Amino acid sequence: MNTLKWLGLGVVVVVLDQATKWYVVRTLELGDEVAVLPFFSWVRWHNEGAAFSLLSQAGGWQRWFFVVLAIGFVAFIVYELRRLPDGHRTMGWVYGLIVGGAVGNLIDRVIHGYVVDFVLVHYEHYYFPAFNVADAALTIGATLWIGVTVAEFFRQRQEQTSS
Repeated sequence: MNTLKWLGLGVVVVVLDQATKWYVVRTLELGDEVAVLPFFSWVRWHNEGAAFSLLSQAGGWQRWFFVVLAIGFVAFIVYELRRLPDGHRTMGWVYGLIVGGAVGNLIDRVIHGYVVDFVLVHYEHYYFPAFNVADAALTIGATLWIGVTVAEFFRQRQEQTSS
């Protein structure tokens, strides 16, 4: 039951991700940018690579590499989620967000061969790479995962010095 609850979070992420990408594809042409605030724009960009467009110019093989990588990673996270004891809510959030983000971008790669990015944050001439809901979920999940890991490390270290 615990596994289904956190996979449900992943499904919510996938639905939000795909719905927002659908809307962007229907309303913006590739390359369009709509300024919303002085530091924030809606865009429609296609990313054939990974985070920060890593390997985006690799000639096409990267599509299937990232598909296989995502499938393997999702399988690992689901395995870990199934082993997660009840009461570990933070790790449930971590796994749910990561699974949802990975599957959201996986769907894009399989269907289109690229990921649709549409959120652009910038200041004057400085731009953060465009991203989407799946990217945000992955980033939040990974950040929480690092935080939990670091906290656990220090907790165990404290226990060792107290003994």
